[in-house]
Amino acid sequence: MNRSKYLPLTETTYLILIALIEPGHGYLIMQKVEELSDGNVRIAAGTMYGAIDNLMKLKWIKSVPSDDARRKVYQITDAGMDILKEETNRLRSMISIADSLHL
Repeated sequence: MNRSKYLPLTETTYLILIALIEPGHGYLIMQKVEELSDGNVRIAAGTMYGAIDNLMKLKWIKSVPSDDARRKVYQITDAGMDILKEETNRLRSMISIADSLHL
């Protein structure tokens, strides 16, 4: 199988996709990314919404209905999940190589 032209993903994109396995609005995504990365990755609001636009264009996330009309809620799509799994497998392979070298 050929590797997707979109790989490797940036750390931010990878974490946003993971955060959106469950639906969330922009601020919640920012909080989840920071939590998932133990505070190492913090996304500014402008960066967040640029990333959302890009991920929507790629059809890796979609807007979903929300009870709160003031907030747009997003969720990962099947295509987004496929790219997330592909990147996770790529990262696992890289870790396996490093482990075999006792790094």
